[in-house]
Amino acid sequence: MYKYLLGWRYLRTRYIALASIISVMLGVATMIVVNAVMTGFTREMQDRIHGILSDIVFEARSLDGRPNAKARMAEINEIAGEYIVGMTPTVHLPAMLGFTVNGQYIPKQVNLIGIDEKTYASVSNFGKYLQHPENREKLNFKLKESGYDVIDSQASGSSQVKPRLQMKNAGWKWRRHNARNAWPKLVVPEDQLKANPFYNPETAEVGSDFDPATEQHPGCVAGIGLFDYLGEDGSKLFLTLPGDDVDLTYPSSGRPVRMLSAKFTVTDFYESKMREYDTGFVFVPLRTLQELRGMIDPTTGEAYFNTIRIRLKPEVDLEMVRDKLRAAFPPHLYVINTWRDKQGALLAAVQMETAVLNVLLFLIIAVAGFGILAIFFMIVVEKTRDIGVLKSLGASSRGVMAIFLGYGLSLGLMGAGVGVIIGLLFVRYIDQLADGLGRLTGQPVFDPSIYFFHSIPTVVEAVTVVSIVLGAILIAILASILPARRAARLHPVEALRYE
Repeated sequence: MYKYLLGWRYLRTRYIALASIISVMLGVATMIVVNAVMTGFTREMQDRIHGILSDIVFEARSLDGRPNAKARMAEINEIAGEYIVGMTPTVHLPAMLGFTVNGQYIPKQVNLIGIDEKTYASVSNFGKYLQHPENREKLNFKLKESGYDVIDSQASGSSQVKPRLQMKNAGWKWRRHNARNAWPKLVVPEDQLKANPFYNPETAEVGSDFDPATEQHPGCVAGIGLFDYLGEDGSKLFLTLPGDDVDLTYPSSGRPVRMLSAKFTVTDFYESKMREYDTGFVFVPLRTLQELRGMIDPTTGEAYFNTIRIRLKPEVDLEMVRDKLRAAFPPHLYVINTWRDKQGALLAAVQMETAVLNVLLFLIIAVAGFGILAIFFMIVVEKTRDIGVLKSLGASSRGVMAIFLGYGLSLGLMGAGVGVIIGLLFVRYIDQLADGLGRLTGQPVFDPSIYFFHSIPTVVEAVTVVSIVLGAILIAILASILPARRAARLHPVEALRYE
C-alpha cells in the first residue's frame, strides 16, 4: 500500500512533474488532431477518386474497343459474380472541348467518357457530385428548366460558402435568353437533324432550321473546373452555364483515324472537389458517343466498348478479384486494375506523408520521456535518505522500484488522458477554431479556394487513438525504469551513511 501512497504524494507535490504531464498531453493531442485531419483528407480524396474509377477497371487496350459488352460482362459475372454488385460499359477517350466567350474561342484538353445513365450509378458515386437535385437522384442528359444549385450542395452549411448567383439563370431559361439575343439560326442538314436523339418533332420539322430556344444538342455533363473562375470577392463565376453549347473533338474508330467533331449542350456540372477531375472530365451518353465515333457494327448493330467498370461488395479483397479476372482474360487484349492500382503513386505519397508526420510528432512524446527520465534521477538523488529509511524499515527493492514505476505510469496516464480529451475537442470544433483564427489574423486558415473543401474533413479512428495513448504511456514507463532500478539497488546502510 505504501507504494501507491508515496507515488500519489510525489505526483501531488512535485510540480516539476507538471512539465512532463504537459509534454505528454501536447504530444498526444497533436497526434490525435493531425491523424484525424490526415485521415479525413485521405478518405475524402479516396472517395472522390473511387467515385470515378469504381472498384475494378476492365479496359481494352485499343481505343477502338472490343465488341459485345454484354458477353464480356456475362463472362466476368461467371468468374467473380459472387463478389460483384454492379457493372457498366463505358467509352473513355482523349478529346478536345471548345467554347466561345465574348468572341474568343477557348479549347481545352479533356477526357471524354461515354456512360450509360441507367447503370453508371451502380458502380460509382458520380451522381452526388452533380449540380441539379434531379440529376443527383437519377441522371439524364436532358437540360432542366431551372433549379441548379446556387449554394454548393457539398458545403454542409459552412459559413464560408458564397452563393453562385449565375446558376440562378442556368438551364432552359439561359438557353432561351441566348437564343433570343445572341445565337444565330443554324441550318442543320436533314441527316444530322434526324440523328439528334433530342430532336423534338413538335417544335421543329425535318429540314427546318435548328432552333436553340426549343431544342438541345446531345447533352453532356462537364467538370465544373473547365468553366469556373474566382471573382474579386472570392465567389465562383462561370464562363459557360448549363444551357450553353460546346464543341467536342475526338478520334474516330477504325483506320485511318480521323478527328471528328460534334456539338453538345452542357446539361449539368460535375464537381468532385478533385481539381484533376473537375478540369479534365466530360461525360456524354454512351450510345450517342458510340454512334458518333462509328463504334456500332452496321451489320449486327453490336456496339463496341473500351472499358467496363465493376463495383464489388463491401469488404471484398480487390486484389483477389483483379487476379481472378487477369487469369481469365488475355493480357494482350485487356488491362485489368483496381482503382488503387490506377492511383498508386498518389496514394503511396499520402501514406508516406502521414507516416513521416507521425514519426516527427511522436518525437514530442519522446522528449517528454527524456524529461521524465531526468526528473526521476533528480528525485532518486534527492530522496536517497528516504529510500534508505524505507529499506531499513523493511521495504523490498521490488517495492521501491514499484514506487517509481507507478509514478511514471501516473504521469503517462494523466498526460495521455488529458491529451485525448483536448485532442478530441479540438477535432470536434476544428472548423470553428479555424474560423476564429482566420478572423483574428485576417487570413483564412483553411481556404476553400485552395483545398476545395468548405470544412476541414476529419476522421477519428479508435485504433489510432488507442495506439497513441498506449505509446505515450509506454514511453513514460520506459523513462522511469532506469531511475527505478537505481533506487532499488541502493543499500540502506550506504544511503544513511552520511545522515
